[in-house]
Amino acid sequence: MSTVPSLSASDLAQIDASLQATDRLLDRNYPGDDGSRQPVHTVYVPADRFTPGLAADWGRQALAAADAHGGLERLGTLLGQDSALAAAVAPRVAAKLATEPIEDLRLDFEDGYGNRGDEAEDADAVAAGKAVAAAVAAGTAPPFIGIRFKCLEAATRARGLRTLDLFVSTLAEAGELPDGLVLTLPKVTTVDQVKAMDFAVGRLEAAHKLPAGRLRFEVQVETPQLILGADGSSPVARLAHEVPGRISALHYGTYDYSASLEISAQYQSMEHPVADFAKEVMQLAVAGTGIRLSDGSSNVVPLGDGAEDAWRLHGRLVRRSLERGYYQGWDMHPAHLPTRFLATYAFYRQGLPAAAARLANYVSRTEGAVMDEPATARALANFVLRGLVCGAAGADEVQASTGLDQTQLTALAHPRLAPVSH
Repeated sequence: MSTVPSLSASDLAQIDASLQATDRLLDRNYPGDDGSRQPVHTVYVPADRFTPGLAADWGRQALAAADAHGGLERLGTLLGQDSALAAAVAPRVAAKLATEPIEDLRLDFEDGYGNRGDEAEDADAVAAGKAVAAAVAAGTAPPFIGIRFKCLEAATRARGLRTLDLFVSTLAEAGELPDGLVLTLPKVTTVDQVKAMDFAVGRLEAAHKLPAGRLRFEVQVETPQLILGADGSSPVARLAHEVPGRISALHYGTYDYSASLEISAQYQSMEHPVADFAKEVMQLAVAGTGIRLSDGSSNVVPLGDGAEDAWRLHGRLVRRSLERGYYQGWDMHPAHLPTRFLATYAFYRQGLPAAAARLANYVSRTEGAVMDEPATARALANFVLRGLVCGAAGADEVQASTGLDQTQLTALAHPRLAPVSH
């Protein structure tokens, strides 16, 4: 005799009705990652120094810096890689620095540019738009490129918005906006500033007949007020829900944030406890929203007699961020690029064998030493996919070790994006 369910159709309908708001919230505000590429770093340069050949020039400088200290393989061992790992990573990094040394570039009109007067900044904003358009057309632009303009505090608000307007308008007049266009809003203190930015880019979309939502932007988390508000709440946790779909990433600002908490200059770092706390709050705030995260930068530049110590520090900080779920960071100098990619590639290559074996077992339903659930399988697939996309591993070796190609990995890592079969 079969058991008859006790909940009636009316009961189930009442439950559905009571959860409609929750369903809408999850669908609208927690869509998950969109499966698109995330760069491993962002490079900042003063806006007036950008040329279409800048990325290639940084790549040449990066290789020259490594060669001056024995080459990339030696630099890998300096970061603690064993000889086999260093030998596997070095040629991949050499190829990266020769072909795509900068994944994400920001032309800086804020701290890296300063106050040069309206006439000069107007001219530079228009010139930046033209130079970016030219670089994209020539195929020399990094995959992701854009500007950081001055913040929306009263003293710089009008100037920042005018620079944003001139840059976007110049790009729009040149033709299609770059697919990898990124706009960065710095020194955000309140939710209202983000809502104002949402309004501004919405008006620019209307003015240039762009699709609604085309102009997304990053928020730099550089002030303690965004982590803990005056009412005891966390304003950063509200951002995704106040302007759904508009924010692409949160970037931690190491030095402004540390200084605002009176951390003395010698101790300001991406690994200071105040940095870790802020970044953990940021992770919680955007979990499931599809908003990406980026760590900050190291201001210790690998130059002169202290170059190797600076490389060790940078490589360790890059690895530390990756282990904590921050897959992107800032680089401020060409000499940071070798250790950015050496540490990143080593992270993925070291983790690939175990991740691949667990994925293969999961897909084939083979029992192994670890019994993974769907959520863990998604994380494993995303890990392998990130390593593949950034160049740490090749498509052939990934498919050989997992039995999955890039399309299958993407479907496993981002199941909501997979087509529904009927």
